[in-house]
Amino acid sequence: MDIFALIPQFSGIIWTLLAFVVALSVIVAVHEYGHYIVGRWSGIHADVFSLGFGPVIYARTDKRGTVWQIAALPFGGYVKFAGDANAASGKDTTAMEQAQADPVRLRSTMHGAPLWARAATVAAGPAFNFIMSILIFTAVALSAGVAKDPLTVGEMRALPFEGTQLEPGDEIISAGGVTIPSALEEGAFSDAFAAVPVAQPLDYEVRRDGQTITVQGPYLMPTLIKQVMPQSAAFEAGLISGDVITAIDGTPVFAFKQLKEIVEASEGSALLLTVWRNGETLEFTMRPKVTDEPQPDGTFKTQMRIGIVGGTAFDTATTTPGVFEALWGGVENTGRIIQGSLSGLKHMIVGNISTCNLSGPVGIAQTSGAMASQGAQSFIYFIAVLSTAVGLLNLFPVPALDGGHLVFYAYEAVTGKPPSDGALRVLMTIGLTLVLGLMVFALGNDLFCP
Repeated sequence: MDIFALIPQFSGIIWTLLAFVVALSVIVAVHEYGHYIVGRWSGIHADVFSLGFGPVIYARTDKRGTVWQIAALPFGGYVKFAGDANAASGKDTTAMEQAQADPVRLRSTMHGAPLWARAATVAAGPAFNFIMSILIFTAVALSAGVAKDPLTVGEMRALPFEGTQLEPGDEIISAGGVTIPSALEEGAFSDAFAAVPVAQPLDYEVRRDGQTITVQGPYLMPTLIKQVMPQSAAFEAGLISGDVITAIDGTPVFAFKQLKEIVEASEGSALLLTVWRNGETLEFTMRPKVTDEPQPDGTFKTQMRIGIVGGTAFDTATTTPGVFEALWGGVENTGRIIQGSLSGLKHMIVGNISTCNLSGPVGIAQTSGAMASQGAQSFIYFIAVLSTAVGLLNLFPVPALDGGHLVFYAYEAVTGKPPSDGALRVLMTIGLTLVLGLMVFALGNDLFCP
């Protein structure tokens, strides 16, 4: 065996693990800091703030007596509050009995604090995950800008098409005779793009220097790859952003809808793609994968996909949104991720879509590495998406998760007393079993799903 042949593969594994650890560490740190800081504001003392589990490789104690530590296994973290027996906030019966004699000390424990303080501290972890996602989406919008309205040419993309008459600054009035509406009218905007006839060159009616003229250019939605989805057929075959697919099995294509129709009709059979990359012609063979795609009405549709995202023949000119506009966009993006996740889970439970859509640690790690390889912005955006997912998962009403603790607190609020220690131990054991079972199931998906 040639050991040097393994170096690129080994390097890829290291990159994937590094990206995964960075993404997870950031998300966990924000989540646990939410618990810590709101607990501190609520008068609950934190004994330990740990990033990671297992043997401690670094630790320091602050002036409040909290131990801040980094542990050897960077796959999670926890805050252990006064009165906790473990990282899952189980009650330390001995410590709580000792604290009974001192009201001040009792008040500073997690289990002796008022109900409102405990509930706020537990809810703060997921809340901070959502806040981080919103802030990242807001920052991306402020840095990258939003598309100008009306649709305006920014810069032409590199395409195997010569003789375009489109110029930067052209405002697109119509394409192929189809009026392009305001970009703010999301549904009408996408419908208009779908209605553009398949033709190349394509006639564009544009507004240039105050005049309306007709010019020719490449098809509006060409077979240009704007993004390659992780764990997809295209990613595994080696396609990258900026590639242009010019033929499939020898049949020329120039419109994304042509590509889509051929892939959907393939029934999973292998396809030979001819690709234009920076003036060179390359060939790739791949087999489309079955994909469950969310629809606007909340349902899912199963299609064959190779895992690429297309775009327009030009970079659209952008404008910097106002802070509040960008912030509201961040809230909407986070809300869409939550809605889509809940919808997907519901459809998996009732059997409408495959449970293979549930990724485990291996799948998340692969996605982390893939997004990091596509640039800092893609990786940061992925962290925002994953942060929302982690926050949502922790709100599920399962004992051992934050949502389970909130259910216990709701029970206490209604009945006036918490569940018994014995009941809590049983419920926490059940919760941990469910969480571990879900992790094993998701890991099985990573290893055995196509």
